[in-house]
Amino acid sequence: MKQATWKKWFILFLFVMAVLYLAPTVSKTLPGWWPDFFPQDKIHLGLDLQGGMHLILGVQTQQAVNSAIQQISEDLKEELLKNHIPYNSLVLTNANIIELKLVNNKFKDKLNELLEDYPQLESQVMGSAEQPLVRLTFTEAETKRIQEYAVSQGLEIIRNRVDEFGVSEPTIQRQGDDRILVQLPGIKDTKRAIKLIGKTAMLEFKLVDDEHSLDDALKGKVPAGSEILYEKSIDPATGRVIKTPYLIKKKLLMSGEVITEARMGFDQMNQALVTMDFDKRGTKMFARITEANVKRRLAIVLDGSVYSAPVIQEKIPGGQARITGRFTEDEARDLAVVLRAGSLPAPVEILEERTVGPSLGHDSIRQGLRSILIGGIVVIIFMVLYYRLCGIVADIALILNLIFLLAILAAFKATLTLPGIAGIVLTVGMAVDANVLIFERIRGELALGKTVRAAIDGGYSKAFLTILDANITTLIAALVLFQYGTGPIKGFAVTLSLGILASMFTAIVVTRMIFNLALGNRRITKLSI
Repeated sequence: MKQATWKKWFILFLFVMAVLYLAPTVSKTLPGWWPDFFPQDKIHLGLDLQGGMHLILGVQTQQAVNSAIQQISEDLKEELLKNHIPYNSLVLTNANIIELKLVNNKFKDKLNELLEDYPQLESQVMGSAEQPLVRLTFTEAETKRIQEYAVSQGLEIIRNRVDEFGVSEPTIQRQGDDRILVQLPGIKDTKRAIKLIGKTAMLEFKLVDDEHSLDDALKGKVPAGSEILYEKSIDPATGRVIKTPYLIKKKLLMSGEVITEARMGFDQMNQALVTMDFDKRGTKMFARITEANVKRRLAIVLDGSVYSAPVIQEKIPGGQARITGRFTEDEARDLAVVLRAGSLPAPVEILEERTVGPSLGHDSIRQGLRSILIGGIVVIIFMVLYYRLCGIVADIALILNLIFLLAILAAFKATLTLPGIAGIVLTVGMAVDANVLIFERIRGELALGKTVRAAIDGGYSKAFLTILDANITTLIAALVLFQYGTGPIKGFAVTLSLGILASMFTAIVVTRMIFNLALGNRRITKLSI
């Protein structure tokens, strides 16, 4: 009797907790007396139910390798000059091979000492003995490391950008070697979101090459160490894009890695701009750069486009800079977000894009709930007609099963998807399967002439192993689907797994408790089954 009392209070406790966790989902507004320590989160709806955007991004990992080897080649030029190692040429080929041609052979040992500081490079000596040609490439391990870093870092940066964009319940996860899945439920401005997520945001500070003619460069005579970049602006009168060319030195003076804060602001003309703060290292670098280049133009380059090229009037020691470029408020705000979150280590391309409208999501919810309701009603009616009063006991367990299942989804902040609703519909049918086995066993025991209490005890004990075996095999299949399936399949596996666990508890423990309470100490000679 003590054990029965303990089980009764335990089931009541679970029911109360389930109701508390489902209250935020069922009620649009929680009552004012609802304490903060009570559950506050409602069941999260997936992209297919809430509407939103689904993206699969491909990370161009080879671009990260290209950028890394280019940076190494620029560093080598400075190190060769610093260590007094003369060379005839140092070029980076299209195959990402640094070809270094020394003046003569006597500097080869000194070069080898220098290359000890670059363990990520492997060298191969070619050419003549008098003027050796050294070919430098990344090791295979270094190439894989850079590619792996590009994807993992890109994942974190995209997550930071989405968090600042204000999307609730996003899904951002890695797929395969070089792909990233992004799902943004409830998003409305999809174009702005795509632009925010995909912007590389590679910020660079470079000097404008005022020593050579821009006109000659535009005619094809681009001086060594310089390149032509453009500033893009929109003509307010015609709406056309105007490209203003600049001759920019390739040498990178400072990058956006030293930015600690970026925010939108306005200038004296009430034009939107972005203000940046640098860390200690960036502050020192910016002060040194501005002090050494007074009266020269410093170009602020973002993703290969010039945003502004102001003339440095004096040393700027304060660790702040501004980007102007005829921004709208949204453009300035989004640029500040990507600068705060950091630049992507490699560009990303959209491999797959799907947008689900909110009306379609509402239709899916309505039809899903209708399917659960119709399926539940049919099962309830069948159980009552076929098993009579015992069928009502099974129906009570079925209703509790649905309540517990939805409460678990809310408690663990799981996401309910359209396949997840299919899993719930399947659970409705499977939930009474255990009771069917138990009731048929009870009928068999009664046919043998046993008492009602003995028949119930025998029915539960003899059907238990069969029920356990059937549910465990289904649970194993659901866990495999969850482990190896993609988003929709995982949603189905989650609700199916939770539904199996909840149905075993309600079909075996709850129904048995109801029978025990109904029998009590009374001697019942007939069972409605």
